[in-house]
Amino acid sequence: MNLLAIETSTEACSVAVLSGGEVVERFELAPRRHAELVLPWCGQVLAEAGVARSQLDAVAVGRGPGAFTGVRLGIAVAQGLALGLDRPLVPVSTLAVLAMEATRLVPDPAPIRVLATLDARMQEVYAGSFELRDGDALALEAETVGAPDAIDLPTATGGDADQGPGWVAVGTGLAALDGALATRLAGRLRATDP
Repeated sequence: MNLLAIETSTEACSVAVLSGGEVVERFELAPRRHAELVLPWCGQVLAEAGVARSQLDAVAVGRGPGAFTGVRLGIAVAQGLALGLDRPLVPVSTLAVLAMEATRLVPDPAPIRVLATLDARMQEVYAGSFELRDGDALALEAETVGAPDAIDLPTATGGDADQGPGWVAVGTGLAALDGALATRLAGRLRATDP
């Protein structure tokens, strides 16, 4: 499988190619520089991996949520490449990818429940709740955007709120508005990484 992946929906710009189980990537926190970096990086990672564009099986793209301009840029570049190469375009939730980072914090073999967050600006946070199982991030509820005091962890089976400290929370939304979300959920989180 040869896969090119593009993510431009946050302050970070990232381009990677997966080929033969190896990943070649470029990553930089580069606010307002994504348009300058994304296309050259696509060429660089493909060249470094020794993969011609015609050898790609698919193009993946972070579909957001995130900054409107960044989401639009990533999707436009990925669509253009996929269309030009007649390859499938695979949209991926930016929050689901972020949730996968929780395995770094909690190396449990059992499923891990994760609240992935991004600072949406304007006093709001993007949030998604996931269960990491078998190498995949399974959404527990629809992704949402709202004020930190409106974001909560999903309720457990039976309708009772999941009150135990078993969740992992990741992302810039934890630091938004002086850490309001992280502070409010602190007793229910076993690990965090803003």
